[in-house]
Amino acid sequence: MHKAIRTLTEKLPLDFRVLCRQFLLRVIDLESLSIQADVVGFLGQFAGVLIIISFVFVLRLVYPILFMDDAHTLAFLREITWPMEQLLITTTFLLTGLIAVASWDATFPDRRDIMVLAPLPIKSRTILIAKVSASATVLGLAVLALNLPTCLVFSALFGSLHGGGLGVARYFFAYCFTMIAASGFVYFTVLTVQGMTTLLFPRRIFLRLSAILQLAAFGLFISVYFLEPSTPTTAAFTRGDNAWFVECSPPYWLLAVMNQLNGTLPPELNWLAMRAWIGLGVSITGAALSLLLCYVGTMKRTVEEPDLVPGAGGLHWTPRLGSSLRTALVLFSVRSLTRSRQHRVTFAFFFSIVLAIALSTLRGELPLGRHIPLSMDFLVPTFVMMGFGAFGLRSVVALPISLTANWVLRTTQVCPPEKYIAASRLTMFLLAILPVWLIAAALAIPLRPASLVAGHLLVLGLFGSVLVELCLLGFYKVPFTCSYLPGKLNIHVVFWGMFVVYMTVVVSIAEYENHALRDPHEFSVLVVLLAMVGAMLWTLNRHRTKHAVLYFEELPEVQITTLGLISIPSPRTRE
Repeated sequence: MHKAIRTLTEKLPLDFRVLCRQFLLRVIDLESLSIQADVVGFLGQFAGVLIIISFVFVLRLVYPILFMDDAHTLAFLREITWPMEQLLITTTFLLTGLIAVASWDATFPDRRDIMVLAPLPIKSRTILIAKVSASATVLGLAVLALNLPTCLVFSALFGSLHGGGLGVARYFFAYCFTMIAASGFVYFTVLTVQGMTTLLFPRRIFLRLSAILQLAAFGLFISVYFLEPSTPTTAAFTRGDNAWFVECSPPYWLLAVMNQLNGTLPPELNWLAMRAWIGLGVSITGAALSLLLCYVGTMKRTVEEPDLVPGAGGLHWTPRLGSSLRTALVLFSVRSLTRSRQHRVTFAFFFSIVLAIALSTLRGELPLGRHIPLSMDFLVPTFVMMGFGAFGLRSVVALPISLTANWVLRTTQVCPPEKYIAASRLTMFLLAILPVWLIAAALAIPLRPASLVAGHLLVLGLFGSVLVELCLLGFYKVPFTCSYLPGKLNIHVVFWGMFVVYMTVVVSIAEYENHALRDPHEFSVLVVLLAMVGAMLWTLNRHRTKHAVLYFEELPEVQITTLGLISIPSPRTRE
């Protein structure tokens, strides 16, 4: 099989193969990577996370069946079919949307592509096909990793309900086609929006507008995923209060297509499947036209028009945030985060999760009236939001804004390292802890009594300070200036460690706080403990930074590997 694929690949034109390989590796910005970065290993770790998520969905379905008899198993499968299909389609929508927004510039030509490839004897259509192929490869691998285990298990279980082996084969085809159509619909829609924006506006305005579109897309995809209501039955689909949402929601259109291909869609919902076919055709047509027009009409304009908008005149005031060094580094971090597309999009991903959790919490508060009691339903989400804000910003500041410019900070380091780390600490508080704390305070307005709410906000602030000190452990660098080393993070380990360990800690703290808020003595103990932990971590970080050296290049640990070509004789042999 491997030889057949390799033989088929070698038959493709050489220029196409070289371009496709380079565009495939540029899924991650190569300018932010270490010189010894293992991009393939990092992508493999990301695929491993998706496969494990797929197994979680499988376990969610299979585990209850282990304790049921045959009659209850059949009833359970019929009842859970539509909810599980809806969950998998919306998850595929979310994954595709995040990849499409994260690789916003991966399909259309940029200035570097044109300056390097235009003088070469390479046709524009070759560049176009290579970029589309690279993007399709990344998207296809991600969708395959997410859906492969669920496709096999769900086809065997749900397909057997409708005709034995023939039903399994039919469900397998319906599942595969639906997931491909769902990912294609989202990706082609994003390409259409981006392409039309590129054609309608000058490049410098497009670059500014695309930043807003990226942030809006992140918020839209994640908010819809968390806030979308479930309609597991035909009656729920046709109910009056759900009709408007079903008509406007593409995941429900694809759910109708999946059941239409499987032969289980009620006739009264055929119009919903027809809407999916129309939407898929429109998205494919729009993406194709956008790509062709952009490659024909905007490549010259990309080179000729400036990327930067001239600065506005007038008085520019900058706040003082302590010493001049601290003020400069904090403002450098803020401007790097707001001006760099890569950092802005990465942080938007984490902050969109924060906003989605906040909206989910707010949705639970609104139907209950204006004044509701403080409970675990509010405590746990706020701690989770604080974790996503802190750890999200910590992952963003590890990416450089421009490796070719960090020599400025290397040659001007006139202060001890603890001054730079203090600036990083203030940056974490201003950009991560304070915004999440303000969102939690806004969500707490309907809660009563006010004294308990104030106590929780105090605990939440102390908890955020502890997270900041944890994020600064071993962080001996200036934010946005050190190269990134994919693979060193072990994203699959960090992801599940965050999910399991952090959630366990958060739930434990929330349960204790829920009782401590009503007991002044226990509340005082909780506040003192959090303050002591934060003070100890602050002291440890300050002590370690006094002897630290700032670094700007991530390098893997040196490993000596022997080939085993020389055999060492044993003492008895030497005698």
